[in-house]
Order: sequence, then C-alpha cells, then structure tokens
Amino acid sequence: MAEKTASEETAAPEKPRADIPTVEAATAPYWDAATQGKLLIAKCGECDKVHHYPRPFCPFCWSEDVTAVEASGRGTLYTYSTVYVNDLHPFKSRLPYVAALVELEEGPRVMTNIEGCEPDALEVGMAVEVAFRSLTDELDATIFRPVAATDR
Repeated sequence: MAEKTASEETAAPEKPRADIPTVEAATAPYWDAATQGKLLIAKCGECDKVHHYPRPFCPFCWSEDVTAVEASGRGTLYTYSTVYVNDLHPFKSRLPYVAALVELEEGPRVMTNIEGCEPDALEVGMAVEVAFRSLTDELDATIFRPVAATDR
C-alpha cells in the first residue's frame, strides 16, 4: 500500500456538485436529448396537451399515453430573479446568476437559468432561445439566452 504525501493528506475533499440532476428511467430521454442539443417536452395522446417536466403521465388528464416531442426552443422570459448569494458548489463561482421561468412557444413553462447577458439587461416578456451548458462529459443543462433583435 502506497503512503500518502503530506499534501494529499491535507487536501480538502472534493465537494459534491449541487447542479447535477439525478437521471432516472423516466427522465433519461430528456437528458439524452439535451446532450444532443435538443429540448424535449411531453405531449399527451389523450388530451393533446403538452407539458414539461418529463414524467410518464399527463398532469392534465392523468393519461399514461405520453410521448416526447422536440420543442422549438423559443420562448419568452416569464419571470426571473438574480441570485447574488449561494454557497453551494459550483453556484458560488457563477455569482451572480439568473434563475428564471421561461414560457415556451408551445405553452409550458420551464425553470432554467438565463445566460449570455447582464442581469440588468433582462426584461420580462423578452424573447429567449434554448442553449445548453455542459455539466459533465455525459450531461448538459438546458439554459436560455436572449434572442438578439436581429434574430427575431
């Protein structure tokens, strides 16, 4: 057995990351699609309504006839809050950041982060589009960025 060096013995243990979701069977297709640059929402085969977050039943009619469909990725900023204090790893290194609710073009609202602009430049109702930020080698987070006026 190899002995540890003094620096290895005093090194702080790596902190767990609070931004890594638990991927379960019901949510795996969502996370797999995000890693491929696609935003999935769910559509009910019974009532024809769409919803988000991934789950195996419709929250409107309780049908289990739910399929994943690709969303346009376009939406509007419904509400947001700029976070200035968060001691959880790795959020502290991202301060300040914007926690937001985006209303997708298809209807559902998505909890997310807004990146790509200063918090002071945000306005409720502004156009946003989906983007993805790598969390690990195998997992991407869904985020949104403001749409430039020339892109609308």
